[in-house]
Order: sequence, then structure tokens, then C-alpha cells
Amino acid sequence: MKIPNYGDLEFDAVLFDLNGTLGVEGKIPGDVKELLKKLADKYTVVVLSADTFGTLEGELEGIPARIERVSSGTEKAEIAEDYLPYAAVGNGNNDVAMLDKAELAFCVVGREGASVDALLTSDIIVTDVRDAIEMLLNEKKLIATLRR
Repeated sequence: MKIPNYGDLEFDAVLFDLNGTLGVEGKIPGDVKELLKKLADKYTVVVLSADTFGTLEGELEGIPARIERVSSGTEKAEIAEDYLPYAAVGNGNNDVAMLDKAELAFCVVGREGASVDALLTSDIIVTDVRDAIEMLLNEKKLIATLRR
């Protein structure tokens, strides 16, 4: 997609962190799951997580998303490279390298907050993951936010 006075964005995958980004304490709200299903019609959806709460598979059941288990931010960034070019959505220090390599990076400042480094590495800051997904589903919202 062409963003006036910003540049061209091209990506085939959208990578998400789970905790603090898609959900809280390993739980993804039902309406976010529905948005992920819509997003999966347009992009490859990937969730990268250490699965701290042991809920990853159950929460993504019925959602056409790839699951990547990671134990560190370094490992998350290495796996993310397999999906280049990609957009990324995260909130923590362990997301920074993944966000940095993204064609388009969103930082979610939600109930669990966000790290300063994740915030500074991102192109777009949102207060709810729903907003990031809806922007990815409607390119005009991205253009409105990013054009210069």
C-alpha cells in the first residue's frame, strides 16, 4: 500500500505477542478472536509467545493462526525473520527486536502497559489491540495515521 509522503508498505504476515498485547493473563477476548479471524483472511497471522499462562493453544482454537513458542526476545526476533516482510504488534521489551524488524510496528499500551523501548521502536501507538487490527483491516485508517 502507498502512504502519501511516507512510503510503500508491503507485508504478508502480522505477528502478535500474546500477553499484554492480544490479551491479559493469557486470555484473549472473544471480539478480538473474531477480529483475528477476519485478519487471517487477508494476512498470515502468527502469535509468538512463551505461553506463560499455558493458554495459547486453547485461546487460539478455531482461529487460523500459526503458533510460535519462544523463550526470549532474541528467539522471538529470530523466528520473526522467517515471516519477513511482516507487521508486528507488541508491548514489551521482549518484543522490541521483532518490532524493529517489522515493515510496520504497533505498540499496544493496554492494561499491562508497555515498555518505553517498545513504544519508541513502533510506528503506531494504540491503547487497544482492536484498534491495531482494525487499522490493518482498513488501509484508509493506516493512511490517515501515517501520511505526512
